[in-house]
Amino acid sequence: MEEVRPTRSELLARREQITTAQAGMELLKSKRDALLAEFMRTVDDTVKQSEELAEVLKRAQYGLEVAQAIDGEATIHSVALATSGETLVDIDGVMIMGVSVPHVIPEPSVRKNAFTRGYSPTGVSLRIDDAAQAFEETVDVIIAYAQLETRLRRLGEEIAKTNRRVNALEQIRIPELKVQVAYINSTLDERSREELFRLKKVKKNIEKRKAAAR
Repeated sequence: MEEVRPTRSELLARREQITTAQAGMELLKSKRDALLAEFMRTVDDTVKQSEELAEVLKRAQYGLEVAQAIDGEATIHSVALATSGETLVDIDGVMIMGVSVPHVIPEPSVRKNAFTRGYSPTGVSLRIDDAAQAFEETVDVIIAYAQLETRLRRLGEEIAKTNRRVNALEQIRIPELKVQVAYINSTLDERSREELFRLKKVKKNIEKRKAAAR
C-alpha cells in the first residue's frame, strides 16, 4: 500500500478519489457493454458473410473445373496470362464508442465483361467467361468479409482493453483506496480518543489543584 498521511485532508482526498474511480468504472462498463453489443452484431454479420463467401467460392471453383474439363488447362492458363486488372480499395475509419474501426471502401465493383478482361472475347468460350465472372463476384465478397473480420478483431481488442481497465479499478484501485480510508479513519479515531483521554487527565489535575488550594 502506498504511503498515506493520516490527516483529514488526506481522508477527503481519498474519498474523492473513490467517487471519481467509481464513476469512471461505470462509464467504462457502459462502454464495454455497448462494444459487446456491436461485437455480437458483427459476429452475426461475419458468420453470414462467411457462409456467402463459401457459397460463391464453391460456384467459382465449379465453373473453373467445368471450363478446365471442356476447354482444357492450356486454354485456361493462356486466358489467365492474358487477363489484366487490379482491385482498388480505399480505407477510411469510422468511430464506434470512441474506437476507430477501419472501413474498406471498394470500387463500385471489380466485375468486368468479356471485352475488358484483357483476353480476346472471340477466342474463349462462355464457360470461361462465366468462371471469370464467378471469381470476380468472389473478390467482392472477400472484400466485404475482410472488412467485417477487421472490425471484429478491432472491437475484440478494445473490449479486452476496456475490461482490463474495469477490473483494475474494481478489483485493485477502489479496494486499495477503501483500505486507505479505513486506515485514516482508524488513525484519526485513535488520535481523537487519545486527545480526549489527555483532556480528561488535564481536567482532573486542575480539579485536584483547586481542591488542594481550598
